[in-house]
Amino acid sequence: MAIKSPQGNTEGSQQQQVRDLEVKDASLIFDDIWSTLVEEFGEENMRFPKEIFWLNGAPGSGKGTHTQFIMKFRDITAEPVVVSSLLDSPEAQKLIDAGMLVGDREVVEIVFRRLLNPKYKTGGIVDGFPRSLVQVECLKLFYLKLMDLRAKYLNTLHARHFPKPHFHIVVLFVDEKVSVDRQLERGRQMEAWNKEVEASGVGEKKEIRVTDLDPEAARNRYRLFKERTYDSLKSLREIFYYHFVNAHGAVEEVQERIIAEMRYQSSLELDQATYDRLSGIPISTSIIEHARQDLINRLDGYQQRQTDLFAKVVNNIETYFMPIIKRHAITGRAYINTEDTIFNDPNAIAMLLDIFSERGYNAAVDLRKEEIPHRIDPTTYEIVTKVKKVYRVSITFKGSDIRRGS
Repeated sequence: MAIKSPQGNTEGSQQQQVRDLEVKDASLIFDDIWSTLVEEFGEENMRFPKEIFWLNGAPGSGKGTHTQFIMKFRDITAEPVVVSSLLDSPEAQKLIDAGMLVGDREVVEIVFRRLLNPKYKTGGIVDGFPRSLVQVECLKLFYLKLMDLRAKYLNTLHARHFPKPHFHIVVLFVDEKVSVDRQLERGRQMEAWNKEVEASGVGEKKEIRVTDLDPEAARNRYRLFKERTYDSLKSLREIFYYHFVNAHGAVEEVQERIIAEMRYQSSLELDQATYDRLSGIPISTSIIEHARQDLINRLDGYQQRQTDLFAKVVNNIETYFMPIIKRHAITGRAYINTEDTIFNDPNAIAMLLDIFSERGYNAAVDLRKEEIPHRIDPTTYEIVTKVKKVYRVSITFKGSDIRRGS
């Protein structure tokens, strides 16, 4: 049995006391800010975005780069709320250069004020918030307040202005070495840029963080993130949809991880009754993930168990379909009619579609039935018809890029 020392108990108790005080401070700060905003705008005008991505990350994790990607991925058009750009006062800049944080109250109020702008109505991204325990607690209180407003105005004319809020916590993470290396590399690039501007007189100089020039300052900035921001953010994973993304590697690799993290988020955004109604329909990605392997297994099965029919379908495609398709190589679209009786067998149609899919074409088959005169009934003298089956096959593919003269 492990026995904690009295000193350990004392330290743990002190840490809890500090945390309790910060939570209490957050409540006071939030209530004060909310009261100020309500008095200024009116409660009916406290209209915030339905969907907000709260983006955080270790220094050098590529928040700026990946912010643009997330905006495109989620169809967000309003520019991101970048906290570091909002806090441009000399006092704030001095703290930022030292790798420290600006006062919580100032940060919270300026972020909330910006999000009240109507251009963020459908969605927004906040880069660099929350960064401390107080800010984290204010975010929780903010969510609860939005839910209260939704409940209050649910059956009123203002209901559409108070949708159910969807908060997404996105944390980009890199280790200390990668973080420091990237910060210093950014500093070298900025210095080279500024020297070029100075020499050529073209362009504007860029401001360089002290942490991008000094390895120790860069390490301190990373440790501050780990000790204050990251530890505080972890408590949000139990409340909101939490995306923890490994930001090591190339930009494309990180973006693939972001997509994977957000892939199933729509299910979490739905109201429970709606989700229950839709839950029996599989998510498209769950089908797509195995579609290629399923296709290969089907084709191998045709060859092994239905060899003769498979060979006839392949021969039909090679001798009849492909010459027509090649004539439409420029447009990338062909419509082909066939009356071949081989396709009266549904298995042959399945084979046709799978073969085209495996070869990179998109194919669809439409069956049309036509009644045509066949003979005269000698007894009734009525015209006897027979049904002609016409299979119309639509095939699309990437057409040829031809440079046309002007």
